[in-house]
Amino acid sequence: MSDPQTPSQPGSATDGTGRRQFLRGGLAAAASLAALGPLEALGARTAGAAPMTKHAVGPDYGPLSPVKDHTTGLELLRLPKGFEYLSFGWTGDEMSDGNPTPSMHDGMAAFHRRDDRIAVVRNHEVGSFTGAFADPAYNRSAGGGTTTMIFDPGAGEFTEARASLSGTIRNCAGGPTPNGSWLTCEETTVVGADGTRHGYVFEVPHHKVGDPRPIKEMGRYSHEAVAVHPRTGVVYLTEDDTPAGFYRFTPKRRHTLSAGGKLEMLVIKNDDGSSYSTYADPTGTEYETSWVTIDNPDYAPGEVRPALQGQAKGAAVFRRLEGAWWGNDRVYIVSTSGGPQGQGQVFEYDPAEERMRVLFASPDASVLNNPDNICVSPRGGIVLCEDGSSGEYLHGLTTDGEIFPFALNQVVIPEGGVPGKKVAPGNYGGSEWCGSTFEPKEGKWLFANVQSPGITFAITGPWKNGSL
Repeated sequence: MSDPQTPSQPGSATDGTGRRQFLRGGLAAAASLAALGPLEALGARTAGAAPMTKHAVGPDYGPLSPVKDHTTGLELLRLPKGFEYLSFGWTGDEMSDGNPTPSMHDGMAAFHRRDDRIAVVRNHEVGSFTGAFADPAYNRSAGGGTTTMIFDPGAGEFTEARASLSGTIRNCAGGPTPNGSWLTCEETTVVGADGTRHGYVFEVPHHKVGDPRPIKEMGRYSHEAVAVHPRTGVVYLTEDDTPAGFYRFTPKRRHTLSAGGKLEMLVIKNDDGSSYSTYADPTGTEYETSWVTIDNPDYAPGEVRPALQGQAKGAAVFRRLEGAWWGNDRVYIVSTSGGPQGQGQVFEYDPAEERMRVLFASPDASVLNNPDNICVSPRGGIVLCEDGSSGEYLHGLTTDGEIFPFALNQVVIPEGGVPGKKVAPGNYGGSEWCGSTFEPKEGKWLFANVQSPGITFAITGPWKNGSL
């Protein structure tokens, strides 16, 4: 599904770029080529003799201080000097189509439009059967879905927001396609009271409403993220479960995912042909790989789920796979709780060579604490959304492999609330960051969500002073 306004879609074969779910297009070539560097440098640092910890103060941008939101005047975030932000799309805010903004903001992707505005497609990880918030809807009783916001980067303002898909459950992450659409993923296998099955992937074009028909041949399981090969259209998928599979979906027609295709699960070659567990593998572990077909991707209740089907055929299993992105002609995937210490791994898969390796495994929570979503900056650094147990930060990863705090969530809604907002008073500083993505043309704006109470931020500042 292509946008007639957009001559060269981000991440397409025509512009030669592609990467993780939350950044495509524009300066993508530079960041794609640099994507490997920060993680490889981090792996080299942690493999060294000297202990490594995060910087308390960023080596590029300096210490964090409270900064007022241009929208509400509240000090909702701590940021380095010179950075500023505005908030938009709070839970309950009326959208341009008259619908209230759903809650539980999560994964996002940003797409450049021909009018130089940015379309940001946002997931809502609502896990309840409280009713669809808009049309089109897959299941009228389900409360999750996506909304699409339009941002004017020159004026520094959001101009509209509309519902783009509803009737789904727990839309966590996903990823952009070479056609300028967002693949939104249900992180669940729940079955509704009416027997409607969930656990699917849906496609949402950035310029119109989404298709409420699930792509069932991509499998029914706890989907997390996707990364799409820009030339072949093969979709790589992660599963947030344990044991989890790493999957690839080969479409029958490259530009028409709804036409179906074949789902396979990665095999790590083992001498005896048995399934291999990557759970505790450290930095530098390398594997030879192949694939096995999942015979029943759309399994019914009581049948065997895809990961166990694949494992029975010798496929490899992982611990809670989350983020995925494409860059350097490879797929990068995050295991949020894998590795020797259970603090996270980042894998690199090379489809041309059929090889995989552990690019980085966290040696300690003080270095990296359960990484979740990751996005790549046009300047070569990486933004890490940690889903850990301490203060909720967006961390930066420099091109030299140094981790530093970039933004701290300090959202507190005072007694009496915020004028014009429907969010209840309270301290939301412990809520996770989600959906980080740079605007794709020049990378001057970083969009990110605080999941609860559900706020989208647009952050800008002196990016040129550092890797982000």
